[in-house]
Amino acid sequence: MSSSFLPSTSFATQRRTSQKLGNPKTAGPLDPCITPAPNPRPIFQFLAFGLIISLALLQLLPATHFRDPFDPFRNWAPLHSNPSSPLREFRDARNGDGGGDDGMVHVVSWMDCLDLRALAVLANSTLSSSSHPDLVFFHFFIPGGNEDKVSFYKLKVLFPHSNLEIHGQEQVKEIMRTVFSGGQYAEPSYEEIVPFIIPTVHNFLRKFIYVSANVIMKARVEELIGVDLNNYAIATAEDCSQRLKNYVNLDVLDAIQRSASKAWVSETSYAKDSCLPDFSVLVINARKLEKDFVEIVLWWSKALNLRERFQILLYFRFPFYIYESDMDQ
Repeated sequence: MSSSFLPSTSFATQRRTSQKLGNPKTAGPLDPCITPAPNPRPIFQFLAFGLIISLALLQLLPATHFRDPFDPFRNWAPLHSNPSSPLREFRDARNGDGGGDDGMVHVVSWMDCLDLRALAVLANSTLSSSSHPDLVFFHFFIPGGNEDKVSFYKLKVLFPHSNLEIHGQEQVKEIMRTVFSGGQYAEPSYEEIVPFIIPTVHNFLRKFIYVSANVIMKARVEELIGVDLNNYAIATAEDCSQRLKNYVNLDVLDAIQRSASKAWVSETSYAKDSCLPDFSVLVINARKLEKDFVEIVLWWSKALNLRERFQILLYFRFPFYIYESDMDQ
């Protein structure tokens, strides 16, 4: 049986393919008439040029908004904003009859029994609700006073960037002991009278906010300090859970008005159903506090036989500016 070798068809095909790949045809240059470069349309060029000119002309228009320098967040505000807005009132208060000549908002609080938790809550709620926490200055009157460095450092650890001072109570208490030393009048609660004694001891407190230590602030302190008191010395909210008729004998009050010739007794009838002032938050302008107000309050205490309700006695002494309350106790 004879055999012969036949070359593989696939092998021949591979050789022919490799020969074709080894000698590629050189491609010639592209014909520019066949593949021209894209030309931009003239209308788009004019539109782009017009947009650039329009943006340039916008720079010539007068400004309508600005970034307020007193706002730490640098929010945009209208140039002709409402002059009674809280931010503008706060700027006016700083430049004029504000929280002191240094432009700070002074917040004062008194605590008979030291409780740092209550002071921390008060400070935190005040700073959190304020738009200008760097301008808030706390003055806490505690039993230990300046000697209680531990309490001061504990508060500074919680509020490292806050303006905070600790004051003693002895000077204020000494004035109260002198006033009530005769024994004819019962010594009122310190928290009821200290807001009006503190400015006589610390003269730098010209206008300040007095806050009870158990208050949680929701209102912005710059709104409170920006209240225009006009001729008022005190601004406060009303406490309609307590009314004048519930504490004062109305017949005695009418008799006092008919017979008394004192300048501090009003000739017009008092509103028997009026709400009493809320002493938890007060805005006090110390410049307008009269020097003899304690003497007058003591006179009312004797006339009405009220030896403990100092809050009611101040109702007769001072006309209060009433604002809407926005804080929790």
